[in-house]
Amino acid sequence: MKRIIERAKIVIEALPYIRKFYGNTFVIKYGGAAMEKADLRESVAKDVILMKYVGMNPILIHGGGPEITLALEKLNKKTKFVQGLRMTDKQTMNVVEDVLVRKINKDIVNLINKYSGKAIGLSGKDASFIRVRRQTPDGIDIGFVGEVEKVNSRFLSALAKDFIPVIAPVGVDEKGIVYNVNADEVASNIASALKADKLIMLTDVRGVLDKKGNLISTIKLKDAKRTMSAVGKGMIPKLKGCINAVKQGVKKTHIIDGRIPHALLLEIFTDEGIGTQIT
Repeated sequence: MKRIIERAKIVIEALPYIRKFYGNTFVIKYGGAAMEKADLRESVAKDVILMKYVGMNPILIHGGGPEITLALEKLNKKTKFVQGLRMTDKQTMNVVEDVLVRKINKDIVNLINKYSGKAIGLSGKDASFIRVRRQTPDGIDIGFVGEVEKVNSRFLSALAKDFIPVIAPVGVDEKGIVYNVNADEVASNIASALKADKLIMLTDVRGVLDKKGNLISTIKLKDAKRTMSAVGKGMIPKLKGCINAVKQGVKKTHIIDGRIPHALLLEIFTDEGIGTQIT
């Protein structure tokens, strides 16, 4: 009986958050261990479905870097990076689309639908809703790598009312040419275009850590630049994406540990939360 009462208390604790976030749009960047381990994949799928059932509008953007690298290795093609961006020639772009759009995206959609969700798979090619331009860091030609110019928020908002959009991070330029795009950047730009209530980045660390390895639970925008100079390279794109989203009108952004089962629910529906929020 005691365990049953404790479960009831958890539901009661979540009630004000369910009421507060009803009808709100949450953009979730999905990657790392949360996407690679079967038990965590199910956890994320069920969390997102619950969010939808209680009246929220979750939108999922997934990565897939390790799977792309593995697929290229099978073709005896080495992966090269420039400033953290994958050099993407035509053959590599074909592999990127195969892995992100035709495999990973479909797998996530099928998993959500397996548990009675209503997911729909998308890429930026659909209705050209993610418009990009060619990216040339420091003037270096790295091939078919794009940076986001514009997101068709009306198209996405209409879908998110009835479905759970699951988005592969590829976009198209004005000529319809397809580009590989960093998933953190796509998530940040989608959240900004929609003026989402939250942008949540699932990572393989506890959140943003200070120099002593302690979790920083809250970062104010005015302190963000100083914080960014003290974090590891892998955290910089996520922190930068969160900062840009807040500047563009997203109410709150979060970086949380996707290795924890039901990390999304713990961050959204509990008083303590589990990661770092940027406000």
